[in-house]
Amino acid sequence: MPQVQLSAVEERVYQAVSALEARGNVPYPDLIAEETQMTEEELREPLHTLTERGLLHREDSPMTGLDFGPRWCARQTA
Repeated sequence: MPQVQLSAVEERVYQAVSALEARGNVPYPDLIAEETQMTEEELREPLHTLTERGLLHREDSPMTGLDFGPRWCARQTA
């Protein structure tokens, strides 16, 4: 599998999502923003790009009425 080149911002966002998951936190946009020291607005583009590249995937809340927003999960490479 070829390695994907990431920008510094994309790398920072991906690492933040991975770190949150490793600590058992749900990677919601507000926590990713806190972890990266970016605003949620600044996260939109890198989250979209990482999703297009298959490195993150978005999961919506599985429980009706308890929507805390989307969570972004890192895809584990083989």
